[in-house]
Amino acid sequence: MLLANGGDEAIKLANQHENRIDLLITDVVMPKISGKEVAEQLKKIHPETKVLFMSGYTDEAIVHHGIVDSNIAFIQKPFSEYTLAHKIREALDAENGHK
Repeated sequence: MLLANGGDEAIKLANQHENRIDLLITDVVMPKISGKEVAEQLKKIHPETKVLFMSGYTDEAIVHHGIVDSNIAFIQKPFSEYTLAHKIREALDAENGHK
């Protein structure tokens, strides 16, 4: 498991990491660089990576504002450990990182 304190650090870690990165879990809205931008940059380095976005905003609000599209794996905060585990499994099993 790799942990980053923000988007810039996540991209730096991905650049340094030689093994596969199966899943990126990122907040949609972050300072400096959005979760969507982090996912796009990380997929250039590790194209196999699937992505699970999270946010305190509803998924409809996120889609409405064009932050992510409706086919992206998304979990709304707050969430339980069970719900997170279920969403992680869905994201890993999804074709090309989509629902």
